[in-house]
Amino acid sequence: MTLNNKQKQYLKGLAHSLKPVVLLGQHGLTEGVLAEIDIALAHHELIKVKVATSDRETKQLIFAAIVRETKAEKVQTLGHILTLYRQAQEPKITLPRK
Repeated sequence: MTLNNKQKQYLKGLAHSLKPVVLLGQHGLTEGVLAEIDIALAHHELIKVKVATSDRETKQLIFAAIVRETKAEKVQTLGHILTLYRQAQEPKITLPRK
């Protein structure tokens, strides 16, 4: 599923009040963290993940790995926070049409 700009704008509005549900710490991106992100996406569909690293390149690589491994859509990145969306089997969020 690829999100268009209208859908991303809609999801950004929904995500504005959300707090990060997964925080990456000193151990970085581990299998356990990926599992937690996967569980959170299955439950919520739209989540925020906070990556605490000061290196921009490392942060972008981690963001790309999370998107690739979870098969989620990147809605936006803002500083250290990545907003992800993955539609559930029974969708909770109704996206605007393309």
